Amino acid sequence: MQEKSSSENISTKQQRIAELAKQMPNKVLSTLAHHIDERWLREAYERTRKDGATGVDGQTATEYAVNLEDNLRTLLNRAKAGDTYRAPPVRRVYIPKADGKKLRPLGIPTFEDKILQRAVVMVLEPVYEQTFLDCSYGFRPGRGAHDALETVRNHLMEMGGGWVLEADIESFFDSVDHGLLQQILRQRVSDGVVVRLIGKWLNAGVMEEGRIYRPEAGTPQGGVVSPLLANVFLHEVLDTWFEEQVVPRMRGPAHLVRYADDFVMVFKTEEDARRVMDVLPKRFGRYGLRLHPEKTRLVRFPRPSRRPTAQGGGGGRPETFDLLGFTLYWGRSQKGNWVVKLQTAQSRFSRALRRVAEWCNAYRHYPIARQHALLVRKIQGHDAYYGVTGNYARLRNLRYWIERIWFKWLRRRSWAASRKNWKWMQRLLARFPLPRTRIRALERSANA
Repeated sequence: MQEKSSSENISTKQQRIAELAKQMPNKVLSTLAHHIDERWLREAYERTRKDGATGVDGQTATEYAVNLEDNLRTLLNRAKAGDTYRAPPVRRVYIPKADGKKLRPLGIPTFEDKILQRAVVMVLEPVYEQTFLDCSYGFRPGRGAHDALETVRNHLMEMGGGWVLEADIESFFDSVDHGLLQQILRQRVSDGVVVRLIGKWLNAGVMEEGRIYRPEAGTPQGGVVSPLLANVFLHEVLDTWFEEQVVPRMRGPAHLVRYADDFVMVFKTEEDARRVMDVLPKRFGRYGLRLHPEKTRLVRFPRPSRRPTAQGGGGGRPETFDLLGFTLYWGRSQKGNWVVKLQTAQSRFSRALRRVAEWCNAYRHYPIARQHALLVRKIQGHDAYYGVTGNYARLRNLRYWIERIWFKWLRRRSWAASRKNWKWMQRLLARFPLPRTRIRALERSANA
């Protein structure tokens, strides 16, 4: 009951911050850190994941909780004292990208730093939520990837198709200029404690193989505060520029939809699309960013004609494009109308199967009932994101291959198991069936 009261108290404070920011949209806010007290830090602790990987100090959430109140009190005093607090470097690890060939760097802060970063995010979020535009969906309250996908689909349906600029910012989180980011932050927030803490996190460096590197640019992926900083930076670089300078100059409708550093632009006319494609690299270049030359392309995406000819209605078949793990394409609805549909992107489909194969290999000696329970959870987690209208075939195909991958590794448990045939597997699946494919309409989620 006490924790609930504390959460409500923090929520009330955040509402006041939001109201203040809304009342003064063009003013720089200089007093925010006084909201961060012991209760605020305790709430930040509650909102911090406890099962994440450890940072450079190796301290786990369980160890930190042993003397929680003392630890939080000491953290608060150090954070507000200025030079007393020193941001530890993040521990760098690498995770596979969607293609399974390249690796993506990930920065893991210490657990204590995660708490402090969460506390700063909690005080900055109400401020910037009054500033951010509707085109931005990533890491914002009440918005998520499905919302972004639905918006793109709706824009294309309303326009009857058009042209899509599919863009990719090359190594965005490693390219953000520290000076420019802090300059953009100070346009809205000048609180000394908050600005100083962010500066320390940006300059903390990364530890890799026992050595500390201090890059002059970038916000390490994995930091709690990094998504908010990315939104602040790209709000200035991309969102406001597109809405205020690009849209008024277009001949037809034009829309931007951004999820963190992933974004697409949709245009009614080819002329508008090509004009923006020509100027976009220059805009990004001013802020030290670069579009990936191979992953940035213009996609012809008109609605197919009602009676397509052998050549696709005279203009060829419309292309497809990928966004947030899905491939968007034109398909027929149950009523026979052309609609924009989504299916799992091939790279994500392959990655899902590869991870299942790795898991089945690693845990093939687990009891079958235990393996089944964990596989069910994996499939349900996959379906929670990918189980949308138009994607039934991909989900069914995923189960087909998971069954065969599971069978392959079950047969490698022992010499006796290697003699099992597919009929044995079918009997096993009758006892331990995989969850049925469930499809739902793409919905806007309040907590995506």
